[in-house]
This record gives sequence, C-alpha cells and structure tokens, in this order.
Amino acid sequence: MKQIVTCFPEGKHKVLTMSYDDGKSADRRLVKLFNQYGIKGTFHINSGLLGSGDRISAEEVTTLYAGHEVSVHTVTHPTIARSPREQLIHEIVEDRKALERLTGYTVRGMSYPNGSYSEKIIEMLPHLGIEYARTVKSTRSFAMPDRLLEWNPTCHHNHDVMELAKAFDALHKKQYLYMMYVWGHSYEFDNQNNWEVIEQFCEFIGGKEDIWYATNIEIVDYMRAAERLQFSAACDFVYNPSAMSVWLSVDGEIVEAMSGEHTWFGGKEV
Repeated sequence: MKQIVTCFPEGKHKVLTMSYDDGKSADRRLVKLFNQYGIKGTFHINSGLLGSGDRISAEEVTTLYAGHEVSVHTVTHPTIARSPREQLIHEIVEDRKALERLTGYTVRGMSYPNGSYSEKIIEMLPHLGIEYARTVKSTRSFAMPDRLLEWNPTCHHNHDVMELAKAFDALHKKQYLYMMYVWGHSYEFDNQNNWEVIEQFCEFIGGKEDIWYATNIEIVDYMRAAERLQFSAACDFVYNPSAMSVWLSVDGEIVEAMSGEHTWFGGKEV
C-alpha cells in the first residue's frame, strides 16, 4: 500500500499565521509590513468600537484588511467568562453581523477578548457560527492545534519571536506538518517603541519557499478539506468532494487532489 500524508498547498509542510487584536490605527503600518513580505494576518475586531479613539473606522475595514482575514473579537471587548449568557451571545453574534456587512464574507472565527473564556463558552461557540477561537496561552511549539476552539498560539511577538522563527525555519522533516502562530496587538509596537521586532521578523521569515502564508480561517478550511478526502480501500485513488484542492505526498511524490475529481496515484488501472 502506498504511503500517503497530507501536505499544505503546493506540497509545503510549514505554515505561518499571524493574529492581531483590537483594530487600532497601528494596524495600518502592520498590514503594510505583512503585504511587503507576503505574510498573511487575521485581525480580530470589536465592531462596536470602530472609529472611536485610536481605532480603525468602519469605512476603512474592507480596504485595509484586503487579502487578510477579519475576525470576531466581540462588539465591546468584555471579559466574557464573567458575562451572562445573553450578553455573550449578543457580543459574538452582533460582532459577526457587523463585520460580515463590512467585509462581504462570512466571519467564522474569533479571539477571546482579555483572553477570557470557559468550557461552557467553548461548547456554545459552534451554535453561534464560530469555528475557531484563539487564546493567549503561548505554547512555544510548532504543533497543529488539537482543539480549534481553544487554539493556543506559538508565541506573542515580544517573547523570543526571532529565536522561534529561526527554529521554525530550520525544520526540515517533511513527514510532519508544522505551524508557527504569532499573536499580539499592533499598538504595542508604538507603546514600546520596538517596531524593529516585527520588521526584522517579517524580513527574515517572509518569502520562504517551504512556508505557506495563511490566515487562521484558511488553515481551518484547508485542514477540514483534507479530512473530507475519500480514499479508496486500496489507497490507489482519492475523491475530493470539497471546493478546494488538497495536496498529498504519495510515496514521496507531491500530488494535487483537485476539487470534485478522482485522483489516481500512479495512473488509473484498467
């Protein structure tokens, strides 16, 4: 039987994703930096606070975050583990509605405001249309998430991000899938006068041929498409019922299982 493992798009085995909260004006500089180096970010926005103080205006959301992902951070940023259920539902669903009106696409992920959540909240989120939720618990590892509604990042950008980036860059065992997930708030670079931290990181980690640069939801959607693949009992072909291609390594050869097609490994037997 053939040896088959899932790959990221184009046969890559590493993915980088960035996650930034609150939608403040420093996002402009951060997005420009990401765009310069081909890096993708997910930006978690409080729709009820847009345009207030130092925050991005509602009118700017669509253009500023084009090519990246806009995601839920609740309407007003409460500590949701202390909120009544009715308020929690309102904060998440209304944030989804407002952000979807601005972006024109379904918003299906979030980050927990103030890092606050509970097991009861995790159980409720799928009923509110949320498919993943990021915590603030850094793992310092490059493992894929075990639990999407308790998605722990690799690190905050102030916590040895270059050391971890170099370790991530050095990973070469293609039998594994690796993910580096960096989170933070863009305004922290202004507050701490350390934009060089993220500038050096992006310059170093951007443009790598073996890294897939993806938003949070792109990773979720891709891995779910991979899980939906239908392999023959003999593993000599696969059917992909999803709307996107999935890449596989078949006996060391990279194969694209295209959407809606049967893909034979080594040619169809007659």
